[in-house]
Amino acid sequence: MSSPKPSTIRVGNRYRANRLNGPYDAIVIGSGIGGLTAAACLSKLGKKVVVFEQHYTAGGFTHSYDRNGYEWDVGVHYIGDMGSDHTLGKRLFDHITDGQLSWAPMDDHYDRIFLGDKHVDLVAGPDAFTAELKAAFPGEEQAIDTYLFYLKQVSSAMPGVVLGKVLPNLLSSPFRALAKRKAPEFLNRTTREVLESLTDNQELIAVLAGQWGDNGLPPAESSFIIHALIARHYLYGGYYPIGGASEMAKTIIPVIQQSGGEVFTYADVTDILIEGGKATGVRMKDGEEVRAPLVISNAGVFNTFSKLLPANAPHLDYYQQKLKHVKRSMASVCLYVGVQDTAENLELPKTNLWIYPGSDYEGQVQRFLDDPEHTDIPLTYISFPSAKDPSFNERYPGRATIEIVAPGPYEWYEAWADKAWGKRGDDYEAKKEAYAQRLLEKLYEKMPQVRGKVDYYELSTPLSTDYFCRYEHGEIYGLDHTPERFEQDWLKPKTRIPGLYLTGQDIMTCGVVGAMIGGLLTTVAVSGLKGLPLAKRMFVG
Repeated sequence: MSSPKPSTIRVGNRYRANRLNGPYDAIVIGSGIGGLTAAACLSKLGKKVVVFEQHYTAGGFTHSYDRNGYEWDVGVHYIGDMGSDHTLGKRLFDHITDGQLSWAPMDDHYDRIFLGDKHVDLVAGPDAFTAELKAAFPGEEQAIDTYLFYLKQVSSAMPGVVLGKVLPNLLSSPFRALAKRKAPEFLNRTTREVLESLTDNQELIAVLAGQWGDNGLPPAESSFIIHALIARHYLYGGYYPIGGASEMAKTIIPVIQQSGGEVFTYADVTDILIEGGKATGVRMKDGEEVRAPLVISNAGVFNTFSKLLPANAPHLDYYQQKLKHVKRSMASVCLYVGVQDTAENLELPKTNLWIYPGSDYEGQVQRFLDDPEHTDIPLTYISFPSAKDPSFNERYPGRATIEIVAPGPYEWYEAWADKAWGKRGDDYEAKKEAYAQRLLEKLYEKMPQVRGKVDYYELSTPLSTDYFCRYEHGEIYGLDHTPERFEQDWLKPKTRIPGLYLTGQDIMTCGVVGAMIGGLLTTVAVSGLKGLPLAKRMFVG
């Protein structure tokens, strides 16, 4: 292993005060996909929007980085609903990129769930999906059919949930109450409660909940809303952006620039300016003050209401009280692996591997947290980006990449939190190396042909997530997707502070498309009646 060198993949325009070209109609803090979506949608409506990103490259968790001749994504392992122009996600991507982003399908068997020595595949298409499950679990046909029906019911209930986030305050409360009455009673129960109401077969429950790492909570803690949205999102298969994850920001930024806007990197916002009880702009780390009538925060609710607002901001006490009702999501580690051979030669799949010791997800997690060094890793997720991207071999001939994600609580690494990135010392590197070796063994167990061909690897920890993406405890999904989180009516675009709006995954759900919908909702909330045609076009088609 060699010392890390900065990535050469840089998307966006490096910030300098003399490069500002105001006045701007809106400022967006953070270039995650929710912020970029809001900026691009507003640009399409003729608004001049500036996006400030503190990282050296734009995209948030959709950015890519390269090191030692390899390239990896940091969060875009796969996206659903990209195989048809009729889905909301595909329509929205086409809108904010002017149709310039292309997608490659994964294998039909897009996710493989390992429970000890057994495995069951999740297969694209409702008929193939149910046929595979019924073959693996004879006698559970009714439970499986009912499960698919439940997914459809959650999907049907979501427009009511979404609309309640953009209606004016006087209308949103009664509307939410009406939507709640019409929703299925299981909608916001825990995932485990709902699945155990369908079957007592714990292995079937484990397979159905086998993508729980996509929201960060085991099924006993997550809301069935997020489980159903994720499961249905991938029901027609998984897709990967051709050219890698960084193509997202690359194809969105020109749309933001069409109305005179820009996306600046190395652009660290330290404060939201409040004047006369309104948000009127932001202060940059260099002291520059940039003003606009709209400030949109894609920095997450904890950063927005705990760090960016001054003490005299109106309603600040209200929001800091509300923060007590939500929790930060899981932190994780990711092992980035480079291999001296092609994905084709190595027969690396376009299928994601979810590896569990068994079906007792909650018990496995707790035992691991209690004794991590002597307990099996409760969840190991392995992804093969170079196999999914048909352009990878052209760009990096003779090479392949693999990513391995696993639990990695912030507390494990907290002792080094005050050290600079890349300079945290031998003890930190030794701790990382020990975990990296365990994860490599998980890889070799499933892909023995890779052993001996690994050329480079590095482990990122929650400290890396904080350093690059400003999530203080390394949380990758914003807020925990518990039932209580979905009861929070303040998690919506329009805040009580005039001129200040929220966007991204915290106001909707985690995931690329979830955060994008957050960006769309913010556009509608900001634009009022002018945004209704856009909402209709995206949601109805």
